[in-house]
Amino acid sequence: MEHDGRRTAEETTVELGFASAEDPARRRRWSRRRLGRPGGRRARTTALVVLLALLALLGGAGAGGWLYVRSLDKQVQKIDAFHGVPETRRPARVADGALNFLVVGKDKADPESTASRTDTIMLVHVPSSRDRAQVISIPRDTWTTIPDSSEGDGQPTEAKINAAYAWGGTPLLVRTIEDFTGVRLDHVVVIDFAGFGKIIDALGGVDVTLDKTFTSKMQPGRVYQPGTHRLDGIAALEYARARKQFADGDFSRMRHQQDIVAAVLREAGSKDILADPGRLDNFLRATTGAVQVDRELSVFDTVWALRQIQADDVTMLTSPSRGTGMVGDQSVVFPDEDAAASLYEAVKNDTVDSWVAEHPN
Repeated sequence: MEHDGRRTAEETTVELGFASAEDPARRRRWSRRRLGRPGGRRARTTALVVLLALLALLGGAGAGGWLYVRSLDKQVQKIDAFHGVPETRRPARVADGALNFLVVGKDKADPESTASRTDTIMLVHVPSSRDRAQVISIPRDTWTTIPDSSEGDGQPTEAKINAAYAWGGTPLLVRTIEDFTGVRLDHVVVIDFAGFGKIIDALGGVDVTLDKTFTSKMQPGRVYQPGTHRLDGIAALEYARARKQFADGDFSRMRHQQDIVAAVLREAGSKDILADPGRLDNFLRATTGAVQVDRELSVFDTVWALRQIQADDVTMLTSPSRGTGMVGDQSVVFPDEDAAASLYEAVKNDTVDSWVAEHPN
């Protein structure tokens, strides 16, 4: 792959097969890597970019930058993410000092859908040391149980995990993720894809390394060959949304979304934007306009508390699955219950680093 002379990514990928649900030799597929260096291909997430990009920026912006972010804190929209979530049904908090975020990417403008939906679901674990983060991507088509809702006539319903957001908004998704993982969530961050495109444009575009040929529908006749390209917000979002052009569909889309996130982090952390007050202001305002957080989360306080974390301190993981298959007329991802239970138990006990070391394959 081409990287225009930049460093190659420090990346560890483990492929244990991608069998269909009908294959009797079902095997797990998961990946892990360090985020922050160019060229990463196997991480499966997006949307954490908002907080990480602020960290990348403010690490070199000085006291004035921190004061400016404090002034923007009140502009971030707050949502009732935990409204109606029964305390008696929530997991217990196990590890004091650790933080667990639900990060959701929603897309109102996907040309392939007229509904607002969430295509990106991540569980972000920050250990009590606050010097690193582990990000677990949960495929949107994961087949699981959605807690009782009006669509389920008051009864739990088997469905794709992202149906929770469509049926009951953030609170039902919180309940579903807590039931699925057994991990208590501390905060919720929701990123709007349209706003994400504005962030990219505020940066003046980003360099993204394409792993496969991509044909644009929004720019007729434009074909992007594998290699590094400078993409504006529209082109980057089209690439992030595309799945039907690629053999493994949503798994390709998750890889490409992460490539774009990494590109935004690199651009945001460059000296060029820090030296240009206009670009910096546009970037920060676009960022605050793209994010919604729960009512208890202060963006400033969170960025300050996590200020030690750099891009290379972020480990990306994928929730273990047994592969894809059909349920009725729906293509779904079947979770690997045993492997997932082991991973999420490590999250609860703040021992994810040990879990990763013990599960190199």
